[in-house]
Amino acid sequence: MTAAVHAVAERPVARTRSIARFRRLPLRVVALLYVTLLVGLPVGFLFWKALSPGFGAFWNQITQPGALDALELSAKVAAIAVPVNVIVGVGAGMLLARRRFIGKRFLDLAFDVPIAVSPIIIGLSLFLAYSRIGVFGPWLLRHGIMLVFSVPGVVIATMAVSLPYVLRSIVPVLIEIGETQEIAARTLGAGMWRRLFTITLPAIRWGLLYGVALTLARTLGEFGAVVIVSGNISEKTQTLPIYIYSAWDQDFNDAGAFAGAVVLAAISISVLVILSILRARERRLRVDIA
Repeated sequence: MTAAVHAVAERPVARTRSIARFRRLPLRVVALLYVTLLVGLPVGFLFWKALSPGFGAFWNQITQPGALDALELSAKVAAIAVPVNVIVGVGAGMLLARRRFIGKRFLDLAFDVPIAVSPIIIGLSLFLAYSRIGVFGPWLLRHGIMLVFSVPGVVIATMAVSLPYVLRSIVPVLIEIGETQEIAARTLGAGMWRRLFTITLPAIRWGLLYGVALTLARTLGEFGAVVIVSGNISEKTQTLPIYIYSAWDQDFNDAGAFAGAVVLAAISISVLVILSILRARERRLRVDIA
């Protein structure tokens, strides 16, 4: 009798859920169509255009000396810029989420400048600050330091435009988890570094990983700020995005531009796919444990 009553009671609930799913279907279709038109089709066409001549032709383009030098420089810049911005982002994020101090709002707004301002403006600002005609450039040159038209300048420009992503990914998580566990660990005698590596970082790991992924993607794909600061010197300060631009606009090498763009897109997409797989696996493990 009880089972029959439950079955009768569950029918309206199931019917309501079906109606809700049906009503959400048009919204899902519109969202999927929108993303497909803006992202899916252009990226798919890019891969098709780069690979349609054959993998041999594609491989030949990405192994050209100029392309390899550009890819190597992009990798070196990312190897420096991403860890530095991760350290700065985590430190600043904990400061903004955990502390009250004079200038907190200014610091919070300062991290949004690279998002709100065009990268070209950031590159021009760096040029006016550190070039030969800039405010600090002459003093740096007298001490043997050249930032503009050099690899250090490329690194600085890249760090500037990719600065906010780790911070903006972890601050909401830090606010949500609160300080209860950290305070308890401190009461039990755990030091600052131990609390950081055993409590804080594991608790914010997914926000941190997504921040790292976004920082890496922005670092590898940055063009506007870098093209001004680097001077676009072939095989010296030419990152992969600048190589793609030069191959397309100056050398009329469409195949090389398509191949370089596919490499950049494949790296970024691969990182996001790996993160999604790891996140889904962890959710399944939690369900199985529960």
